[in-house]
Amino acid sequence: MHQTSIAHSTSGMPQTPALIQLRTMLVLLSLAALVVASFMSLNLDWKSLFSKEAMQSGKEFLQGFTPPDLNLNFLKKVFIASIETLAMSALGTAIAATFGIVLALPACGRFGAVAKHGTRLLLNIFRAIPELVWASIMLIAAGLGPFAGTIALAAHTTGVLGRLFAETLENLPKECENTLRINGSSAINAFLYANLVQALPQIMSYTLYRWENNIRAAAILGVVGAGGLGQMLKYHLSLFLMPTAATVIIAMLILVAIVDALSFWMRRSLTN
Repeated sequence: MHQTSIAHSTSGMPQTPALIQLRTMLVLLSLAALVVASFMSLNLDWKSLFSKEAMQSGKEFLQGFTPPDLNLNFLKKVFIASIETLAMSALGTAIAATFGIVLALPACGRFGAVAKHGTRLLLNIFRAIPELVWASIMLIAAGLGPFAGTIALAAHTTGVLGRLFAETLENLPKECENTLRINGSSAINAFLYANLVQALPQIMSYTLYRWENNIRAAAILGVVGAGGLGQMLKYHLSLFLMPTAATVIIAMLILVAIVDALSFWMRRSLTN
């Protein structure tokens, strides 16, 4: 039993603990060399960043944000924009989770090697393009507003969730599904009552985590005109209206904190 539990390489040869430790050390040394090379190749002027002039300029810039604008009419506009940002992130994540689970089925190898590699290539393309680039593309097609931001979030997140869902389904133990198939269950029913049930907590956890990320991304997408708090922030910063911009930034922080707390509570409830 101990010998069968030893990790095997792709060639089928068993790997001894010494070999595994050697490979781990080589990976760590390679990462350390990459970090050192990155510092050496970049012209990072730390003295200028922490110079007296830079600190004074930063202080004056931050003082321009105080006090934040607490006018009631403006707060109402900020609240509406916050709801719009929240809706963009929630709807974008829901669309992405739906398409992600659909694309995860061929991506985990259930329909053959060609479908697996083709779908994974598609998911790589989706997630390799940043949300801001997706939003810029959608703005040309759909115009300004939250619709473009929602589709941009959904496109990028589909690539992320689809790959995560595929890895989850691929790594599930096969015993439950095989037992149902042996007893006469169809492939669809075996997947629904065995694989999906086992993977559902992990799928929900990944979805909620991406929702946390998307609430931040939705706030930024407004910078390119995709609606919500980001669009308000861009407008007020471009006019150097620092007090009103401070109010929008505070609203962003509060919204992110609320969503983070809600997502954390929901993920904890799934694991307990």
